[in-house]
Amino acid sequence: MRYKPKILVVGSFVKDLIISSHRFPDQGETVLGYGFQTASGGKGANQAIQAARLGASVTMVGKVGDDAFGKDLVESCVQNGIDCSRVMVDRLQPSSVGNVQLQVDENGKTQNRIIVVPGANMTITTEEISFLQEEIGRYDMVLLQLEIPMQVNEAVVRYAHEQGVPVMLNSAPADTVSREMLAKLDYISPNEYEAAELTGITIRRNGKDVHIEDVKDVIECLLKQGVKNVLITLGTAGAAFGNEREFYLIPTLDDIAAVDPTGAGDSFVGAFSTFVSMGIDYKTAVRMSNYVGSLTVSAMGAQPSLPSLEQVQALIRERGEMELLLPEEDGSRCG
Repeated sequence: MRYKPKILVVGSFVKDLIISSHRFPDQGETVLGYGFQTASGGKGANQAIQAARLGASVTMVGKVGDDAFGKDLVESCVQNGIDCSRVMVDRLQPSSVGNVQLQVDENGKTQNRIIVVPGANMTITTEEISFLQEEIGRYDMVLLQLEIPMQVNEAVVRYAHEQGVPVMLNSAPADTVSREMLAKLDYISPNEYEAAELTGITIRRNGKDVHIEDVKDVIECLLKQGVKNVLITLGTAGAAFGNEREFYLIPTLDDIAAVDPTGAGDSFVGAFSTFVSMGIDYKTAVRMSNYVGSLTVSAMGAQPSLPSLEQVQALIRERGEMELLLPEEDGSRCG
């Protein structure tokens, strides 16, 4: 029977302001767009909602501004069944916003560029999350990203490590991570660009394919620094997973049209962490997360596009990969 894992997300809230055009403007140029919308986002909130929609019991810790965007961001999580009782409100800094530019060319190929103004996300302090030292042991997994202060992430990693709770760090946006912190991580998930920031190794491409040896070198480098498991999202090339015993490169579902790639990495990380916390093996978890990510890019907006477990299961059935279907929910790990 399926176990309902308890997942803690300490991370960011961002209100996305999305503009669509047929091409990005050059320096000093103005182009006409054809669409505008707003959507709730932020790497932390996106991963929390994806985990909840796949059946996890999720608690979110973070900070928003005392404004309309902040209320919307928290309400989006609450509507998805997430416990937001520990979300804080900053009276001085506004909620974070993200300017998302989407380019959709004549062939339907979609690319994005994103600028995030951190706002209240970067005002959270280690003192404000110190309560987790007592509470973190109740969770099956902790999810972190790099849109909040590094010292907060380091404190959470330390608390979790002391109590044997596995931590997944989605190392985005790209930044350096201390070796001490890396050595305490059970999982790290960069994309190929963030992997280069962490290791100095560029993953070369030949069209949509990647050089597998480069991917293996990145994984080996991170394992040598103490990380136990490495998950690299590779866009059109799929995803790679590796540890001391296993290596998998799983291709994406390339026949699903990408409408908006915003949030795809967040959905993948949230899905993988949830599936692993359910007791699913790594290779199967990556394969299932590919379905989740593919469904995410097929719709507009970060959180509106995050699929439910029912949607994922339906696509799996449609493709005949019946071995990936999950059993019915159960409250225990037994059976």
